[in-house]
Amino acid sequence: MTCRTFWSLCRPLPSRRINLYHVKLRSVSTTADAFQSLQENAPSVRASNKPPQNLIEKIVQNYAVGLPEGKYVRSGDYIGLAPQYCMTHDNSWPVALKFMSMGATQVRRPRQIVLTLDHDIQNTSEANLHKYQQIETFAKQHGVDFYPAGRGIGHQIMVEEGYAWPGTLAVASDSHSNHYGGVGCLGTPVVRTDAASIWATSRTWWQIPPVARVTLTGTLPVGVTGKDVIVALCGLFKGDVLNHAIEFTGSEETMASLPVDSRLTIANMSTEWGALAGLFPIDQTLERWLRYKATEAALNTDRTTRQRITHERIDELFANPVKADPDASYNKQLYLNLSTLSPYVSGPNSVKVATPLNELAPKNIKVNRAYIVSCTNSRASDIAAAAKVFKDAAKANNGTVPKIADGVEFYIAAASAPEQELAEAAGDWQALIDAGAQPLPSGCGPCIGLGKGLLKPGEVGISASNRNFKGRMGSRDAQAYLASPEVVAASALSGVISGPGAYKVPTDYAGVDCGYGTGMERTTEQELSGLLQQMDSLIERAESVEDAESAATEILPGFPERISGEILFCDADNLDTDAIYPGKLTYQDNVTKADMADACMQNYDPTFRTTAKPNDILVAGFNFGCGSSREQAATALLAKQIPLVVAGSFGNIFARNSINNALMGLEVPRLIEKLRAQFPASGDAAQRAATRRTGWTLTWDVKRSLVEVQEGEGGESWTEKVGELPANVQEIIASGGLESWVKNEIKKAA
Repeated sequence: MTCRTFWSLCRPLPSRRINLYHVKLRSVSTTADAFQSLQENAPSVRASNKPPQNLIEKIVQNYAVGLPEGKYVRSGDYIGLAPQYCMTHDNSWPVALKFMSMGATQVRRPRQIVLTLDHDIQNTSEANLHKYQQIETFAKQHGVDFYPAGRGIGHQIMVEEGYAWPGTLAVASDSHSNHYGGVGCLGTPVVRTDAASIWATSRTWWQIPPVARVTLTGTLPVGVTGKDVIVALCGLFKGDVLNHAIEFTGSEETMASLPVDSRLTIANMSTEWGALAGLFPIDQTLERWLRYKATEAALNTDRTTRQRITHERIDELFANPVKADPDASYNKQLYLNLSTLSPYVSGPNSVKVATPLNELAPKNIKVNRAYIVSCTNSRASDIAAAAKVFKDAAKANNGTVPKIADGVEFYIAAASAPEQELAEAAGDWQALIDAGAQPLPSGCGPCIGLGKGLLKPGEVGISASNRNFKGRMGSRDAQAYLASPEVVAASALSGVISGPGAYKVPTDYAGVDCGYGTGMERTTEQELSGLLQQMDSLIERAESVEDAESAATEILPGFPERISGEILFCDADNLDTDAIYPGKLTYQDNVTKADMADACMQNYDPTFRTTAKPNDILVAGFNFGCGSSREQAATALLAKQIPLVVAGSFGNIFARNSINNALMGLEVPRLIEKLRAQFPASGDAAQRAATRRTGWTLTWDVKRSLVEVQEGEGGESWTEKVGELPANVQEIIASGGLESWVKNEIKKAA
């Protein structure tokens, strides 16, 4: 168990306001029987000394490269990663330029790479068309799969073409790679340098995130959709799963109420919730969906999916489906009772603001533009749901499909060309056009603020897409809301934010039932098992120092076994990359290393340049390095001769840019809590210093995967287990970063 896993289990969590179950231990008279049952039903993995793994860890295990023999991965570990597939989109040409700048001349595994054009497809400028032609030519030269503009959005293509396969791992240079989790494929984003590395060497690196289990109970009421589930989760739990990987679980009945298209929506927007992955189980609902796709492919000789989605492959998958061990560990557990959910609307201008539709509708918020676009909610089923709103209204209009409200512009774009064909065949596409919808080509378009139909200053838009921050879909002076396709269609029809009326608020409605834990009453056996797991965790932490030697990490020649320095404490959460390195310098090409060092942390604390000393270990709060993707946030810290950054948690892109540029980082939440207790923010000016020399020392024992902290002279000394830094990731750091490592690998292969 890593330090961050244990600490999240131990520190108190805030209470959730509605209907939490409070589990009580039942009569101890059944204790002996329960222990006997536990003993009899103990998982077989224990017998083989294989540690229990959750679903995320099990899938990663199969795609981790360079592991020592007998090594089982767990949350917190750094690993070498060779994904099944890597998808890039319009950014394929910048990735290709980086690929070529590394000295690469051929893609290592052509069948691993998928190129799609989907972002700026409405842009017919000479420059954009030239870029698209360059990408297509590159794909042909290297024999990689290519999908041209208009074929569909990359994430949808990955799913419908069978690249995102249950139980496998796929990445993309796009934040919505979580999408693949809707079909049980672990999808996670990478940055462009990672993509270039995968093209050239077939692999990159990854740190396995903490894993949160979200238990879904109940079933969705009529009129409530998968979009409502994820919008509600974003608003109810806000930052609870930041930089986690999520496993969605539930009973067979519960999961059957979530069709695959709804799962894709939820997994897609787990990105907005703050997660690095959102994974659904490999279950009967998924099998039925796959069987339909396999039959469809077999009956159509022109389908390119015929080799990837087959009944034989499905048989093999479900003969031994990958699933979490019963006693697997999770960083945190949340639950949501679907039966208590109602239609939700996100916004304005934030996915963390979620309001039940029945509370928002009475405000009669005027709508100027409505959108059913994006990989989130523009599949044939979504288009059918929107069309049904107009078809139902036609029944009261002598069979004529009514027009959208005056003053409203309504835009539709299918997630892919095949999805549009399905919608056309069902008559749903035409029904929306008859109502006044304006069709757009299959691509990202308005969802990312490109092409036709963008929000103008002062306008209000409602969209079935995934993001609504200021300026995302047009003007920063506009307001954007997110909702299900049904609510978007109803709002376009009425001219104000409203629903189709399918959902009826129960007379005894008491609000959403959600909280921490599983949300299910537990048996005595389960309660005792949970207690035993907590005891195991405590014992594991207590024994981590003794066990570390026997599981020592291999250290490459020349790589330091220990990194030590005085703790320099910057007591702030959400320190973004602009605070670390000023935006005004980001696009200046002539900044010297000395100037970078002087500018480091300038926007956070102008005195940092004189307070920080070479070889200090910078310790900061939670979500360090959030914000923009500028790589200089990492290189400026190196220029300041800071070899290691420790935080409660890191922004994902900063964490990737750090290793890619040879800056090391560790997440040790316990250290942040202890520093804040010792040096509280209140008090005199010295206590409130933005940057503080603590007198504490930290030593990272890389070989034993331990952090040792000495709290000043004569103070407490303690250790904490951290994730392993294996030899293949050490090699990247020792090479000076990922690009240099790739160049070395290319030379070796020459």
